[in-house]
Amino acid sequence: MSIFTEPQLKFSSTEPAKQLQSTFDAAHLRIRDVQARFNSRTLETGEDAMERRGSSSMSSTPEALAAEVSDYMSFMHRLKFQYLENNAKDKYVKTIVNDEAPMVTADTNATLQAANLVKKANLKAAKSRLAQRHTDIRNLAPHVERDYLKAKGLADEAVALAQSILDARLTITRLRQAHPSPRLTIPVAEEQLSSQVVDMQMLEDESQRVNEKIARVKGAIKEGTVEIDRLRSEKAELEKKVATHKVEADDGRAVDLCDWYTSSLAIHRSLLNMQSSRSISENELVLSYAIDPPNRSAKTKNERVVVIVLLFLPNTRQLADARIEGLEGVDMTNVVDSYVQANDVPGLIWHVLLRARQVF
Repeated sequence: MSIFTEPQLKFSSTEPAKQLQSTFDAAHLRIRDVQARFNSRTLETGEDAMERRGSSSMSSTPEALAAEVSDYMSFMHRLKFQYLENNAKDKYVKTIVNDEAPMVTADTNATLQAANLVKKANLKAAKSRLAQRHTDIRNLAPHVERDYLKAKGLADEAVALAQSILDARLTITRLRQAHPSPRLTIPVAEEQLSSQVVDMQMLEDESQRVNEKIARVKGAIKEGTVEIDRLRSEKAELEKKVATHKVEADDGRAVDLCDWYTSSLAIHRSLLNMQSSRSISENELVLSYAIDPPNRSAKTKNERVVVIVLLFLPNTRQLADARIEGLEGVDMTNVVDSYVQANDVPGLIWHVLLRARQVF
């Protein structure tokens, strides 16, 4: 079935259509100006939007992307509408101007209708997929934004850590310049600490031995003080006896010298643990000393006796020879010879006693 029920018209020429077109253009109708202004504004708006989108930096947030997609869709709808409108106008003008009108039959309409139905079905499916995609985008947008913020935070943290690493490297470089090689490393420091611990333990033991020695010396000094008091009391009694018997001394200094000698001898005995001093002859003196080992306890007394025999030149104070008894296995010949040549009796006694304490 044809759309036109009247017989087809035959145009001999296109002059009437051209006259109608010229009359229409010369009429200056308002609707024509409005249409031209609408078309220009629509095209300018779309081009400006595209230029702004191209020139501006793309935002990276999901909300901004959704807004830009919405703008793009609106622009594409307007562009599609303009295309369809211009296409229809072009077909309409071609149909009017053409000498022979196209034949439109029922089969053509059925074919077009079937094609339209297929296109509508495809369009509906595409719209459903698009709606599903929009739903997925709306559902995934918060997760994407959260992941984006998390990634941004990690990126900022990575930048801060990189800056910290650079600062640390700069600090290490400055420390290396301030402290050139050889530098104290951790293994060397640990080894030095271990050696210091051993040294501190040895010093602690030495300090303990010195404290014990100080305690013994204090005890000896206390005993010597008691002995001095006793000797002073004996001196007082002897002075009383001298006064009773009316003994007159030729020189008053003899008593003071005797007191000084007695006190010095008592202090020497208490400090050096001297047991006895015997004068065998005019030029021979025998001194006996008791040596206490460092690990001696209060209950066990294992004293060692060292005897020093001093030989002097007759009628002089010059040391001629010395013998050491009680230090078996210790060679003291060179030491004795050096002190005999120096005529240093106190130094010889102190050296022998020190060596005896080290050996015992």
